[in-house]
Amino acid sequence: MSFHLMSLTVDAADLEGESAFWHRLLGGSLTRTATHHFLRADGLPVIVIQHAPGQVPPQWPDGASQQMHVDLATDDLAGAEQRVLAGGGRRLRPAEDVGSTARPDSRVYSSPAGHPFCVRPS
Repeated sequence: MSFHLMSLTVDAADLEGESAFWHRLLGGSLTRTATHHFLRADGLPVIVIQHAPGQVPPQWPDGASQQMHVDLATDDLAGAEQRVLAGGGRRLRPAEDVGSTARPDSRVYSSPAGHPFCVRPS
């Protein structure tokens, strides 16, 4: 028996804002229902953004657990950072503090709903 990752579900109080962020960042197509948005992008499992009215953003790394973590790879870290920030994401670690992550070339961000993720060179 083998497994493959079919989908990744992300809770968000602001369904539209969170799905717009991931869609802008990763491209692909977005299918909407009243409670779920389905992002399909080449080479990735389906990302399901699920409406969760009571979702409270994690306070990672200085508080509650991160709840979810995604690592993305890119050949353009500077361009990726611009896209993340323009889409409503925020940097969790300052630029001068990248050496404190597991990989010194990683950049740690959060989505608008507060879910942390890393962008690393491919």
